[in-house]
Amino acid sequence: MNYEIEREIRMAKGRNNDYCVEMYESILRLENLEQCRLFFQDLCSMTELTAMEQRYTVAKMLYEGRVYTEIGNETHASSATISRVNRMLNYGENALREVFDKEKEEKEKEG
Repeated sequence: MNYEIEREIRMAKGRNNDYCVEMYESILRLENLEQCRLFFQDLCSMTELTAMEQRYTVAKMLYEGRVYTEIGNETHASSATISRVNRMLNYGENALREVFDKEKEEKEKEG
């Protein structure tokens, strides 16, 4: 693994500070989608929300096996963003993969 990937992973893991725990616990207390949406609108700027939503969409598309050019065309994400999301999807904490796996299982049960 190269230095840049290791640095990004260390930075992501380092965000697990005590002062952040309270925010994540607050998120877990939200009761529905509308409360969650409003919480993030209060907490984040539109630019921050748009960036997070774009990264989530990019991660999901990568998980589905879609190619960079298709992802870039559909989401307007830069190749650098797509690459960064791909690194975290492959070398991160696996939380996104777990969410996508659960969603896939739920859809398979429904269909």
